[in-house]
Amino acid sequence: MRARLTAPRTRALALCGVLAAALFAVAGLVPLPYTLTWPGTTADVLGQYQGKPVLTVTGAPARSTEGQLRMVTISATNPGERTTLWKAMSAWFDRGEAVLPSEAVYPQSDPAKAEQVTAQQMTQSQDSATVAALAYLHLSSDQVKVTVDLGDIGGPSAGQMLALGIVDELAGDGQGGDLSGGKVIAGTGTIDADGTVGAVGGVPLKTQAAARDGATVFLVPKGECTDAKVNTPAGLRLVPVTTLAGAVDALKALKSGGQVPSC
Repeated sequence: MRARLTAPRTRALALCGVLAAALFAVAGLVPLPYTLTWPGTTADVLGQYQGKPVLTVTGAPARSTEGQLRMVTISATNPGERTTLWKAMSAWFDRGEAVLPSEAVYPQSDPAKAEQVTAQQMTQSQDSATVAALAYLHLSSDQVKVTVDLGDIGGPSAGQMLALGIVDELAGDGQGGDLSGGKVIAGTGTIDADGTVGAVGGVPLKTQAAARDGATVFLVPKGECTDAKVNTPAGLRLVPVTTLAGAVDALKALKSGGQVPSC
């Protein structure tokens, strides 16, 4: 046996194995153009975030509400920070993490520009949510003003929930009750000024954040139903929506026991 171990061919194979292992180890440390993501913060748009009201309405009486309408986020490694092969492989087997192409998370690779872009997206989302909600309620933006404070949260994906929060604070379900029905409702989706709800990405992680913070219903852009059903937390009901009006109708149906769409 010892003679075989020291034979030239055996030594060559052993050397190749050592070199392959070394190369694989080095490759595992090489930065890749991917970003590591995981379930992030959620915030009740009807309540406070970091000690300040998320929604402040002036020019019209605001209602006292019960229940919660929670917007959700994903957290990610910093712009420009590369993920190694080892981290990527670990995330692949962890349902609480995901690896995405960096350009999909941060279109701007420069950290300062990335932060500026996400801040601009949030401002636009707030403006669109206000316009859509007031239009739905047939109220004039000349009389009713809404300010939004979500701290340093950026991006466009809070739009739908902000619009629903404005509708709930101003009109509720139209019959003296709350849209939430006293429940913890979460959701995601961009919103246009005309009330169209759009896709956002990261939904499988957002459903986990929602369930973690007590939500039993999750409003998801209809086109992302398939993504939302990946590792859906137990007890979380997925409700697809395409418009603000459709989201309001779905919440009313949830309260009344009516027919509610599902993914």
